[in-house]
Amino acid sequence: MKTALTIAGSDCSGGAGIQADIKTMTAYGVYAMSAITALTAQNTTGVTGIMEVTPEFLGKQLDCIFTDIYPDAVKIGMVSSAELIETISERLKFYNAKNIVVDPVMVSTSGSKLLKDDAIETLKNSLLRQAVLLTPNIPEASVLSGISIANETDMIKAAEIISNQFGCAVLCKGGHRVNDANDLLYYNHKFKWFMGEKIYNNNTHGTGCTLSSAIACGLAKGMDLDTSVQLGKEYVSGALKSMLDLGKGRGPINHLWNINIER
Repeated sequence: MKTALTIAGSDCSGGAGIQADIKTMTAYGVYAMSAITALTAQNTTGVTGIMEVTPEFLGKQLDCIFTDIYPDAVKIGMVSSAELIETISERLKFYNAKNIVVDPVMVSTSGSKLLKDDAIETLKNSLLRQAVLLTPNIPEASVLSGISIANETDMIKAAEIISNQFGCAVLCKGGHRVNDANDLLYYNHKFKWFMGEKIYNNNTHGTGCTLSSAIACGLAKGMDLDTSVQLGKEYVSGALKSMLDLGKGRGPINHLWNINIER
């Protein structure tokens, strides 16, 4: 069985973060492992508390994983401090980690910055340069590229800037667009569009976490990048189309939509 590691925060309501990643990896038939960067108290209506682990404890988690069950792919989600980012970067380099997919969670859906400037700079100077793929949404791609993104041409330009700066592939996600959910994959000085229909479902909590984990699973299984992205998009679309409706706010998607279980 192929293996994958998620490095991210815990979402106690199960829709995003570590929980979404593990569900996705399991649905893909990949053995999931986790290194938790923070505990959060949250549900579908919002976050009420965050408690970070120490860099030392995060390092111990990573040591335990890499020295026992070496992951075939690594997915990295939100890491809120420069110190934790540095720990992850150093340990992944030490263990020569492969197939690193980074979801650079920096900007909320409402447009608010989620990382301090020093953490963003540390992310740019270390972890992003170790990735094979970055999966920013449009606001995050704008922060990383330094340009405003208003149309498809801007998406291509931003992805090119990011790819050239960090030496990796970039999937610029179009879910923030009004009329479609087309994603742009840019690597090796070429770009490719992955078309997606706009699914009108208000319950979208954890879609970014899920997509990056799905792509990491594809890479862990030996698929090429194009195939991993295509199948990842199809998986997320199916989870959205399932129209799961839980909670009082913006609820989670159905990670088990393609698994036959009694309900």
